[in-house]
Amino acid sequence: MLRIATRASALARWQAEEVARRLRETSGLDVELVPLEVTADRRLDVPISAMGGQGVFVKEVQAALLDGRADLAVHSAKDLPSTATPGLTLASFPLRGDPRDALVGRALGEMRPGATIATGSVRRRAQLAAARPDLAFVGLRGNIATRLGKVPAGGAVVVALAALQRLGLTQQTAEVLDPGLLLPQVAQATLAVECRADDEQTRLAAAAIDDPAVRLVTETERAFLARLGGGCDLPVAAYARLEGGLEGGTLVLDGLVATLDGRHLIRDRVSAPAGDGAGMGATLAAALLAAGGEALLADRP
Repeated sequence: MLRIATRASALARWQAEEVARRLRETSGLDVELVPLEVTADRRLDVPISAMGGQGVFVKEVQAALLDGRADLAVHSAKDLPSTATPGLTLASFPLRGDPRDALVGRALGEMRPGATIATGSVRRRAQLAAARPDLAFVGLRGNIATRLGKVPAGGAVVVALAALQRLGLTQQTAEVLDPGLLLPQVAQATLAVECRADDEQTRLAAAAIDDPAVRLVTETERAFLARLGGGCDLPVAAYARLEGGLEGGTLVLDGLVATLDGRHLIRDRVSAPAGDGAGMGATLAAALLAAGGEALLADRP
């Protein structure tokens, strides 16, 4: 029996069930979910940054691994800290969906000046403000159903396209935003499977569903974030993709650092033969820091 710890939301459960299905197929073991109601999902009145920023959605799930209540945890990889948690290891990255963001409500070009976009993400807010400085922005917290119920009149909410796809809600999409306009969050749409570092049997079972291509692009983006200093409060984004596959293909990485109001935005791209993704991520982050990103990070709240 393998026990999978997961947040209790509908999206988190879908993701955990997908991992469980794959584990059953490859290992032949029984797999059950251990749903957890985490503080960050209950305290919707508190901004994520005020609760500790990156990692707030995974800490209590990781605690279930460390104290033995579960053998594995399934996370949205975007929620993970950019550095490893002591005692735990990321055993597999089995799936990456479409990493783009989507608008529900009105498309960007359909919104009149002064219309409102609701989002709790400083990354989304900064890039959309850069594209449409005439729009207004308000904060937004909650699960997908909650957010979709708070579309401002004449405006939109921003959600991950993969979340809509996984919950069968794509019919509500008003516009899918190209990464050239809105660069995704690091590891967006990627599932991460974590286990205790000393549990070799469970690690091997999870490693059997690892996707090497997904691991490469995810570790590239995470290295970019780690070089910038991890979960800072400024808008940071990265998107890595393989062109041509692992063998003989090209790894391309776009990265961005900005100010919250979108007035200052630094973006660059690097590419190289598929291989050292971590080195590429660190290299691009260093280039953005040298190009003015260090000053932006120094001015974070």
